[in-house]
Amino acid sequence: MGDDNRPGLHGSVLDQLGTLVVSGEYAPGQVLRIEQLEARFGVSRTVVREAIRVLESMGMVSSRRRVGVTVSVRAAWNLFDPRIIRWRLDSGERESLLRSLGELRRGVEPVAAALAATHATPEQCGELTGAVMRMAVHGKSGDLEAYLAADIDFHRTLLEASGNEMLGALTTVVAEVLAGRTHHHLMPVLPEPVAIRWHAEVAQAVQAGDPVEAERAMRDIVEEATRAMVGD
Repeated sequence: MGDDNRPGLHGSVLDQLGTLVVSGEYAPGQVLRIEQLEARFGVSRTVVREAIRVLESMGMVSSRRRVGVTVSVRAAWNLFDPRIIRWRLDSGERESLLRSLGELRRGVEPVAAALAATHATPEQCGELTGAVMRMAVHGKSGDLEAYLAADIDFHRTLLEASGNEMLGALTTVVAEVLAGRTHHHLMPVLPEPVAIRWHAEVAQAVQAGDPVEAERAMRDIVEEATRAMVGD
């Protein structure tokens, strides 16, 4: 087991274990033995235990002495953890998860946009405008990774600009949705110009202090994105 210090080994085992739990191959109530996991992944007990500790912190498993590691029911999971979202997007439940996340975004981001029109700082207004400009440039060139980075910057800034720390804490959730859309090829080769225009309208409304217009434009963004991903 001399390779256990190589970079990425712990993360690889964690990803594999998380994927097995999310997929149901390791079902709720199933007891996992450390020695069986060692053999399955070909790693040391230390690496397995570290991965188990992380899964336990996410509510996906519970560990008890003389019992072993028990897979938890989904209701116990931290469903907002970005790693769980990523694993679920990689699974067969992608469409249902995207639908749920779209509904969450519909309930959150328009409200955040309205609040941002009241609370955004001049610096945050500048960040929103800059993100839209980068989206326009990269959307036209077809550089989807650069477009994604700008899109994430826009939504992160907007949620933080709401002035509500609970909304700001959802940044990682929204970022995983946006990344999943790109990495699972649910984006057009060239992003829709209308989507970029709506982002610009949100930025303009926030800068103008117009909560009604900011909320309206953000609702258009989220609803169109959800329709495009789940085929509604």
